[in-house]
Amino acid sequence: MSATVKNLGEQGLLKIFRQYCSEVVGDDAANMGETLPDHQMVVTTDMLIDGVHFSDRTTSPEDVGWRAAAVNLSDLAAMGAKPWSLVMAVGLPADTAIAWIEGVYRGFSECLRTYGTELVGGDTVRSPIRTLSVTAFGQVHKNQIIQRHTARVGDAIVMTGLHGLSKAGLELLFNPELKEKLLSPLKIGERILAGGELVQAICRYHQRPVPRFDTIAVLHKILKHQNDFPISGMDSSDGLADAIAQICRSSQVGAKIFWRSLPIHRAVRTLAGDRALDWVLYGGEDFELVLCMPIELAKQFVNQLSSAVIIGEIIKGNQIDGLEMRSAFQHY
Repeated sequence: MSATVKNLGEQGLLKIFRQYCSEVVGDDAANMGETLPDHQMVVTTDMLIDGVHFSDRTTSPEDVGWRAAAVNLSDLAAMGAKPWSLVMAVGLPADTAIAWIEGVYRGFSECLRTYGTELVGGDTVRSPIRTLSVTAFGQVHKNQIIQRHTARVGDAIVMTGLHGLSKAGLELLFNPELKEKLLSPLKIGERILAGGELVQAICRYHQRPVPRFDTIAVLHKILKHQNDFPISGMDSSDGLADAIAQICRSSQVGAKIFWRSLPIHRAVRTLAGDRALDWVLYGGEDFELVLCMPIELAKQFVNQLSSAVIIGEIIKGNQIDGLEMRSAFQHY
């Protein structure tokens, strides 16, 4: 019986693809060489497919557009890059409502304006399934590129933001009756919310991810007088566990996780019950950053970015403490 994509999974498929690619493949975006003096261009691409990455049940047209932009911008942030421009190709069935595609472009443009960049081109084709394919270009100083293969033994593992809330939002969108579990006010970001506002805020984590360019700004502020930029990492779009595993694999190191330090939001505990840790590790599509850096730098970093927390350390060997490797489980 011949192997199928389902049998291999994403990581198995990527192993096949890599034999046909340049040796530079392996980070959130590709380093394309020098552009401005002392700067490198980085390029990333992502596709969103109806029924796989969005659906009319969970995502408005404007939110589809926002997500299409944000997932690519998140890859640039994960490389430490500033966005330059984007192009988008769309595949549309002939019966696609004009109002739907206009909404997509409105949401896409809103996200780009928020992060100071613009759409500069693309393509349109007929397709049996609504499909968006986005390519984003960014630039980063050649000495400040964040990559996966540079983690060192003794580095702290730092996570930004909260994981599991995108999964929580998706579950609420599919199962509105779950909102009855959220009877007590909860803190979301800097606000205490309850009722419909609370449900809407949790759903927004899924519908409108936020690229973590603020994280990069904090790192630059801390390291502005240093020549060294000892940061490795990636974004957690495929799940927190996957990000830790990929960094370790690329850097040929292991990891020890500080399980008691791993934050689990009360909304995730409430909705997921005894699966809360699974949602945090494998829920996926949180689009936060997982970074490795020297411990003293990590302490400064978490002191200046309130959403960041040290969740582990890089160790010798290739063992990852307590993590089961499996794919993120967001489904439409």
